[in-house]
Amino acid sequence: MRAISLPEVAYGATAVRPSWEDLPAALRDAISSRLGGPIMAATSAGGGFTRAFAAVLTTASGDRAFVKAAPMTEPLADWYSREAVITSALPPEVPAARPRWTLVAADHFVLCLDAVDGRVPALPWASADLNAALRAWEAAAAALSKPPAELLSLGLPPLSDIVRGELSWWSEIAAGRVPLPPAPAWVPGRLGELAALERGLPGLVAGTGMLHGDLRVDNVLLDRYGGAWLCDWTWPCLGAPWFDTVTLLVTAYASGLDVDAALAPWEAPGEGVDGALAALGGYWLTRAAGGPSSASPHSRQHQRFSGRQALAWLAERRGWASDETSDGTSDRASAG
Repeated sequence: MRAISLPEVAYGATAVRPSWEDLPAALRDAISSRLGGPIMAATSAGGGFTRAFAAVLTTASGDRAFVKAAPMTEPLADWYSREAVITSALPPEVPAARPRWTLVAADHFVLCLDAVDGRVPALPWASADLNAALRAWEAAAAALSKPPAELLSLGLPPLSDIVRGELSWWSEIAAGRVPLPPAPAWVPGRLGELAALERGLPGLVAGTGMLHGDLRVDNVLLDRYGGAWLCDWTWPCLGAPWFDTVTLLVTAYASGLDVDAALAPWEAPGEGVDGALAALGGYWLTRAAGGPSSASPHSRQHQRFSGRQALAWLAERRGWASDETSDGTSDRASAG
């Protein structure tokens, strides 16, 4: 087993959110009224990278609901509105919380979902937890292989277009249009190969099934019965389902697990997996070098950790040298 790598901050503790008491009184009153009684307890969601309110609320009658709220002036309000539409249209086989209601009050958009009594998987991944997450995604991918018309009507973008437009940073770096971010020491000598893997990826991820689009460890909840639930359905797209499996397995690679064996049932093309790891690594490292984030202060460490692990997995698969400086970055890198 390879050495285990862990992020600086656990994924269950990355969020920085307002508390229930921080919300405007009029908003609290509106939410309480919609839930049918006063709020007796509010447990904030520790995972995620937004600064919006997200908590499991418990009423005086014992009812529990997961509530998200964001100011109407912020993009998050649109994201929550989109999430409500998407989750309400998911096939029943998809293990995801369903929305109860939405409302607009005190200049906030509010999304109320069924509460899942679960936890974010701890790193390093336990094999049983990872297997539960993979089973959940397998069930979801099968159910979404032919997305319902209601979901298709949303105009889900093709993953191929997303790769070309958002996940092609090595090509930009190789062309001199973007500076090289801090990266493993072997990266500067393989920029051409990384860019070539990126360029070949769009044709390998094409597909008509619906993907989650942001499948990572902190978007998984494990319940007390050993089942897994998939959260935050805001960025679905159309493509090959193995791509989401690769994104989920990046943290499993960091956990020292046999990720290539876990990926084998998905019949992903080898060049596609390598292209996905190259593209994701370039995206994450470039974003991590972008300076302070307006989201959680831990978002940059997540991107840096994920980018390095994706490239380490790629280097292992390709047999590339991975001799790095003591801090895991290249001496020739620039923060950009």
